[in-house]
Amino acid sequence: MDKRHDIARELARAYCTVSPEALTKLGEILVPLRFSKGEQVLKEGEVCQYMYFVEKGFLRQYYFKNDKDLTEHFSFEGNMVICIESFLKQEPTHLLVEAMETTIAYGIPYKEIEELSKTDNEISHLYRKIFETSLILSQIKADNLRFETAQDRYRLMLEKYPEILRRAPLNQIASFLQMTPETLSRVRAAQNLL
Repeated sequence: MDKRHDIARELARAYCTVSPEALTKLGEILVPLRFSKGEQVLKEGEVCQYMYFVEKGFLRQYYFKNDKDLTEHFSFEGNMVICIESFLKQEPTHLLVEAMETTIAYGIPYKEIEELSKTDNEISHLYRKIFETSLILSQIKADNLRFETAQDRYRLMLEKYPEILRRAPLNQIASFLQMTPETLSRVRAAQNLL
C-alpha cells in the first residue's frame, strides 16, 4: 500500500491502537488531498464529506458573524479538522475551512467510515476516539474562553500551540482567542515584559 497505510498508522497512534487488519481497511478508504495556500477546503453551504487529517500544512476553520471573519480553530501537522455537525448530519455547514499554507491532508470519507464502523469494532472504536478528542478539545477551548483572562488565554496558546503564533496572522489569532487585535497587542506587550 502507499502512504495511506502510514497515515492510518499515525491515526491509530494518535487515537487508539488497532490491529494490522483494521489499519489496512482504514488505509484503503483514506483519500489523499492537496490544497494550495488560500484555497477553500470547505465552503459555507457545502456538506462536510471528510474528516481531514493534516499530514503537512496549516488549515483554519472559521465562520462569518455580522460580516466579520471569526476563527474557530487552527490545525497543523498531526491534527484533525472536522465540521462535526455537518459531517455527522450530512447537512450544509456554516463553518468554512481554508488552507493557510500549501497543505497535504488525508480525508476520511463519511460514507466509507460509517460503513466500515458497522462491520469492524476496532474501526468503530477509533472513529469514536477521534470524535471524543475533538469534543474534549472544543470543551477545553470553550472553558478557556469563559473562565480565563485574555492574558491567560494567550499564555495557554503559547504553551500548548506555539505553532499558531508562528504561522497565523495576528488578526486571526486575536479572533481565535476572542479578543480584539488591540487587546492582543497589549497582552503580547505585557507578556514580553515578564
